Amino acid sequence: MSKTSAPSNSSKPEEFLAPIADYFKVLSETSRLQILSCLKDGSMNASEISEATGLGQANLSKHLKILTEAEILSRQPKGVAIYYEIQDPMIFELCELVCGRLYSQMQQKTEAFKQLHLSFKNG
Repeated sequence: MSKTSAPSNSSKPEEFLAPIADYFKVLSETSRLQILSCLKDGSMNASEISEATGLGQANLSKHLKILTEAEILSRQPKGVAIYYEIQDPMIFELCELVCGRLYSQMQQKTEAFKQLHLSFKNG
C-alpha cells in the first residue's frame, strides 16, 4: 500500500518572509513616504516631486527607482517628462492602518503622561 506523501517541508519560512521584509524595507524610508504622500492626489514629474518634498535630484531619483522597482509607482512618459503615479493604491490602506495604530499608541502615552503630571501637581 503506497502512502500519499505530504508536501515537503523543506522550504524555510524565511523564503516566504523575505519578500515581505523587502517590501517593508521600501517603506522604511521617510523620503519615500514623502514621495508617496505627494502622489496621493495624482501623478507628478520629478521636478514637481522635488519641489514638493525638498529632495535633491540625485536623492529623489534613487528613491523613485526603488519605489518603481517595488511596483508601488509606475512611470508614464508625457512629452519630454516622465510622470510618476501610484501603481498600487493599496499602499495608502497600509499606511492608514499603521498611522491609526501609531495614533492610538500616542493617545495612550499622552493619557499616561497626563496622569503622571496630575499626580505630581496634586501630590
